[in-house]
Amino acid sequence: MRRFVKPTVDKRSSTPLHLQRRLRVLVVDDERDTVLTLMELLRDQGHETRGLYKSREVMAAMKAFDPDVVLVDIAMPEMSGWEVAREIRRHYGESRPLLIAISGLYKQSADQVLGKLAGFNHYIAKPYDPAVLLRLLYGEFPS
Repeated sequence: MRRFVKPTVDKRSSTPLHLQRRLRVLVVDDERDTVLTLMELLRDQGHETRGLYKSREVMAAMKAFDPDVVLVDIAMPEMSGWEVAREIRRHYGESRPLLIAISGLYKQSADQVLGKLAGFNHYIAKPYDPAVLLRLLYGEFPS
């Protein structure tokens, strides 16, 4: 099983590892436009992506795709993003994959606290800034 390695600079090269290594990113959101936009952004950066519109499909996708990063909408209709994060952490542990909560709800500080309890590493609000998302993905912000 592959493990997520926090991107750093290779000692032999000044190129960050995220530019040397292609990440697998699973995008989970019930909003089609959000999934497609995130997938396009990440593919443009050279990463492999998969998108889901139903949270109940996440665990099967985890086994089949083995992502390094999972972006999950908090407000999913069948199973909340909190539940998805807890399920992933229960099966895969605390260190892998990197979990990023995405939400259109504007109560960021409360969501960040709850997100940490559920096992998320980071939280970003919709509409998200692509530069902020990429910095989170590349480990340029502390957890």
